Amino acid sequence: MRNVFCVLLTGLLLSCGANQPEKIDRQALVARNSPKVTAFDKHASLSLGNGNFAFTADATGLQTFPEIYASGVPLGTQSQWGWHSFPNKDNYKPDEALKNYNFRGREEPYAVQFNEPGRAQDAANYYRVNPHRLHLGYVGLELTDDHGEPMNAEEISGISQELNLWEGILHSRFMVDNDSVAVVTAVHPEKDLLVAKLHSSLIDKEQMKVHFRFPYPTGGHSDEATDWTVPEKHRTEIISQDAHSFILKRTLDETIYYVRVTYEGEATLTEKEPHYFVLIPGADQFAFTCEFLEEMPQQTDCDSQAVMDASSHYWASFWQDGAAVDFSDCTDERAPELERRVVLSQYLMTIQSAGTYPPQETGLTYNSWYGKFHLEMHWWHAVHFALWNRPELLERSMNWYAVAYPNAKEIAERQGFEGARWMKMTDPSAIEAPSKVGSFLIWQQPHFIYMAELIYRNNPSQEVLDRYGFLVEETAKFMASFATYDELEGRYLLKGVIPAQETLRASETINPPFELSYWHYGMTVAQLWRERIGQQRDPKWDELIDKLSPLAYNADGLYLASEDAVDTYKDIRFTSDHPAVLGALGMMPQNKLVRTDYMQNTLNWIWENWNWGKTWGWDYPMTAMSAARLGDPEKAVGALLMDKRTNTYLINGHNYQDDRLRVYLPGNGGLLTAVAMMCAGWDGNQEMNPGFPKDGTWNVKWEGLKPMP
Repeated sequence: MRNVFCVLLTGLLLSCGANQPEKIDRQALVARNSPKVTAFDKHASLSLGNGNFAFTADATGLQTFPEIYASGVPLGTQSQWGWHSFPNKDNYKPDEALKNYNFRGREEPYAVQFNEPGRAQDAANYYRVNPHRLHLGYVGLELTDDHGEPMNAEEISGISQELNLWEGILHSRFMVDNDSVAVVTAVHPEKDLLVAKLHSSLIDKEQMKVHFRFPYPTGGHSDEATDWTVPEKHRTEIISQDAHSFILKRTLDETIYYVRVTYEGEATLTEKEPHYFVLIPGADQFAFTCEFLEEMPQQTDCDSQAVMDASSHYWASFWQDGAAVDFSDCTDERAPELERRVVLSQYLMTIQSAGTYPPQETGLTYNSWYGKFHLEMHWWHAVHFALWNRPELLERSMNWYAVAYPNAKEIAERQGFEGARWMKMTDPSAIEAPSKVGSFLIWQQPHFIYMAELIYRNNPSQEVLDRYGFLVEETAKFMASFATYDELEGRYLLKGVIPAQETLRASETINPPFELSYWHYGMTVAQLWRERIGQQRDPKWDELIDKLSPLAYNADGLYLASEDAVDTYKDIRFTSDHPAVLGALGMMPQNKLVRTDYMQNTLNWIWENWNWGKTWGWDYPMTAMSAARLGDPEKAVGALLMDKRTNTYLINGHNYQDDRLRVYLPGNGGLLTAVAMMCAGWDGNQEMNPGFPKDGTWNVKWEGLKPMP
């Protein structure tokens, strides 16, 4: 009997094993999507980084020809701490940029831009530009011909470059006449430190050196923050030097930082001109590290191979520990491109958007909106980290909200509300940047609750409740006091807002659909947090949840852009920019405010008629999420791969928008969020891969993903 039992048990185990999904070969998945470059292409620069620091290289593996890339994906060196302000010579105060508006029968001061000249306009402009993010410095090859003349990019041939995503190491090879050049580049996983290894006979000929160049910031809205025309406005000094290292001190007005370079072997440092240093190696193999620091660095050795090894270990662990999605068994011809976008987006979001602060929309590559970050975009940058089983990367930027809380509390108080009103456009200091649009947005408000809830779902512990509970409460207090009660109709309204669809006006907009749905979700979760902490539910919050206005619709069963926008489907103002109504059931779960039949009608109309040329990168994953929840997987996949300019993904994986925004990371983050939801589903969903068609062409394999709320 024992033998029979063993045979039956063995058969059962084998049978169960046969039904287990095949484990994904993660290294093969990542390797087949590692980007390769064979020419100087202004849109094909490649970045290395760790979330708090990023270095973007050209086809030489360093920043040798930045002028080629200036109008593409620029060669940035940026950090989370690297900020600068122009001198405030006129002693402007943030309060001087405030202007009163009356939306609720009282004056509410908002930080805005002014059309009329005067001190208020000047103050608003100052705080809009300052502080701005710095380009910390260019590290490139100093290439010359045999006559000592600078070499141009046309003299370089045989380019073969690959970013090894599994190790986070960039391998670059090229030819100069008959001389080969090999450059290997990486960034330390925890420090603002670059490492490079060079090998070429050009070094012996003194035709290949390394240069370090430092610009002054421009204060421009969208650029690489590089002004070479004012060398007198800043200083770059050698403050320490020995046989294998040197330290530079950078002074830009009140901003000071340091650059420490260490190297192995013999080398000579020369100052070619102000802010321009050249390191001349003494052998055809040369390695160096370059670290950027806020404080005066300590004189410690830094082994180049140890940095390479640290990068390899970090990235192999990253790919092995988080979730993975494999499209290799799909037969739909679009599947390889979707897989490429998904793999590259994971890498880009980790090096660009996983730092100590919420990221700017162009990450650590180049400045947009002066390098400041937009809190309404934090959801798009960071939610996917929790869904892809990497909640620790989301938590990195959540601690900043505690720093920002006093300013957020002050904004709410001056406008007559309770709790904390999270600003839209800001910087590490949490000063609200004046804006004619941003100061009236409210959809960034529930983000903190949503993201805290995702963290709790990954780690349902008292520790998480203690860490985020107070700010969840303060966030909800503002939401509750912001909603206006209509005594006549017995319902709560949202008004005096510019919604996520920014073509609408604050003075006219009532009950935008996405914001209504988000208010319902945020307040519902805030009540749940009160119960978890051991508090009673707030009865006023329950009344608000119960009496929130339903989404407004027209006679055709189509949801309106807002309750006042009766011409939603006739006026191009209402059918351009973000089709945010789809977020009400897509980003948000089903709730009593939304009818699925009306949302399906709305999705169908938007699909056929929306002005897709006036959209943004995250609009496509938002559409996909709505389609998935509505049981329309064909549209879900179609949205992610829609052939539109703002849904373009470059060789390096960046979501291209237009000539101004060649990098747009909310699109990448949204893609990852949508794919996670289309695979793992959402609360209450029982279907496997609900966002993909069941016609046999989308055999999507995945591991480790978490369902959306």
